[in-house]
Amino acid sequence: MFNKSFKINGREIGQNCEPYIIAEMSANHGNDINKAIEIIKEAKKAGADAIKIQTYTADTLTLDCKEAPFEAKGAWSGQYLYDLYLDASMPWEWTPKLIEVANEVGITLFSSPFDFSSVEFLETLDMPAYKIASPEIVDLPLIRRIAQTKKPIILSTGNATLGQINDAIAVMIEENVKDLAILKCTSEYPAPVENINLKTMKHLKRAFKCPVGLSDHTLGSAVPIGAIALGASIIEKHFIVNRTDTTADSFFSATPDELKAIVDGAKMVYKAIGKVNYPITPNKDQRSLIVIKDIQKGEIFSSSNIKSLRPGGGIASKDINSVLERKASHSLKRGTLLKWEMVGELS
Repeated sequence: MFNKSFKINGREIGQNCEPYIIAEMSANHGNDINKAIEIIKEAKKAGADAIKIQTYTADTLTLDCKEAPFEAKGAWSGQYLYDLYLDASMPWEWTPKLIEVANEVGITLFSSPFDFSSVEFLETLDMPAYKIASPEIVDLPLIRRIAQTKKPIILSTGNATLGQINDAIAVMIEENVKDLAILKCTSEYPAPVENINLKTMKHLKRAFKCPVGLSDHTLGSAVPIGAIALGASIIEKHFIVNRTDTTADSFFSATPDELKAIVDGAKMVYKAIGKVNYPITPNKDQRSLIVIKDIQKGEIFSSSNIKSLRPGGGIASKDINSVLERKASHSLKRGTLLKWEMVGELS
């Protein structure tokens, strides 16, 4: 149904590939193009594979309305959605310049479109991939239009039900999408670790047979690094150069040091996963039967003169009962690793 791995800008993502790390700029540009440029450069320095922006306006996301349903929730309570998005949105005219900077430093830039007009705009810039933000998973016409671009798609699930995820996937199948990755995401900011449920990634992988990953909103690096061990091929993390720069997302975004820790940790865990492997031959450093005090020829082996100790190399510890009560066929010094030729007949 979907490819087990696919490429974005030549970088392979998915099965048997190093983790793909996405730095999410989101609102952290702070309405300053120079900060946006700095974020791109610092993301590259930290080792991220991609920088992701968001392409929307307040009018493409919500209505300028001051009624109760339009009040922001959670960390942004006290604001209206329109005002929040107006402040957090990035001017679309910056995008060509940001692409140019990303190309110069060698990092992939792509975007999340939020309506038809943003898809059309981004297509004129030949985006290498698209991310579908979790609240938009229910906008099936938008998903269909993104699918029709034939670009790789990264779908964030947020707090979507399994039925809503199925509906979105069904549209992609109808449009013959092959390059898809699904991200487990908990839409809380910051997200408590007990609500992350990383095991869901394995279920998503079994259910939809495509690469999976984590869009992470927790604080720190432990959860995204741990996700790699459970099969994440992609990690997305909000990124800011300096957390003292107050933006809509600054309070849960990773700093350059934190992003680097995620990049390095994810690669280390990926290497450590390896394959199923057991030694073919016993380790020489394991225990064996060792003489613990001098023994004369003909003396009987007992728990007072032999013992199971490190190192290995002598008679296996499991055979101690076959040695006890037998006579020593040689005189043996303390510290001798016992061999079968040293063991004589029963007393």
